[in-house]
Amino acid sequence: MNHILVVSTANTMKLAEEIALALVENREAACVNIVPEIRSIYRWEGKVTQDKEFLLLIKSSAEKFEAIKCRIRSLHSYQVPEIIALPITLGDANYLNWLRKELLADS
Repeated sequence: MNHILVVSTANTMKLAEEIALALVENREAACVNIVPEIRSIYRWEGKVTQDKEFLLLIKSSAEKFEAIKCRIRSLHSYQVPEIIALPITLGDANYLNWLRKELLADS
């Protein structure tokens, strides 16, 4: 299993929690951390924009990425939500074993 950290954002805590719960309940993620009130500065439709957002750190596997992407897109309020994955190349064996176990449907 190739472990990944998926990063996304939401414009409200309610949406961040809805996405996190859906991902964990459907075993698409083992854990989702929500980091409150980050400030995002980005260019959108030709203008520099600043917004308060909530950062989602989604721990999962590469095999689940497509499901995660579809779930986030289906729930998200943004036209183009951030959905990027970073490989987890090293980690505590006990944590990675737990992560793997939580992603299995029969756990």
